[in-house]
Amino acid sequence: MIEFFFDCSSPWTYLAFHNIPPLAAEFGAEIVWKPILVGGVFNAVNPSVYASREKPVPAKARYMLKDLNDWARLSGLAIKMPPSVFPVNSVKAMRGCIWLLPQGKMVDFATKTFEAYWGRDEDISKDDVLTRICESTGVAPKSFFEAIASSDIKDTLRANTDELIARGGFGSPTIFVDGADMYFGNDRAPLIRAALERRR
Repeated sequence: MIEFFFDCSSPWTYLAFHNIPPLAAEFGAEIVWKPILVGGVFNAVNPSVYASREKPVPAKARYMLKDLNDWARLSGLAIKMPPSVFPVNSVKAMRGCIWLLPQGKMVDFATKTFEAYWGRDEDISKDDVLTRICESTGVAPKSFFEAIASSDIKDTLRANTDELIARGGFGSPTIFVDGADMYFGNDRAPLIRAALERRR
């Protein structure tokens, strides 16, 4: 089993979200998707992210952009970095992922949310952008906005975020293989493959 904790506001998560399903399918591993709010994780256990944004190291920032572009090219994805709005408030989108998960529409919705934000530089905090994403995934916008305002959806998103923190996570994407074996970041895919090979 692969547990995938994610927030659509991260470009590295976009890469991993795209790359993990083929790997899981190759090994016959089930993916358990866990939408979170990564800002809540940063606030609780990883405030260094905010410090690095306030005082970036220029050489490191340049290399990070190159690294991201290299990974995007390898994955066949288009990523615009930095987007016009960064960081973005992804709470509505992530609540939507919670609501759509049991309906079997979450992966399509999250994929289109990643594409809108990282591929087309659209602000996914805006209702009109989320409305277009809903319409493109066959989701009724009115039902979507009513659902994400419910306390059950809000509580589940908060519970997922708290769970990740309790299990030692500090960002997005965080992946667990068979419960306790934790990996952070898209670039850990070769290590996840090795873990799945050992279990096979």
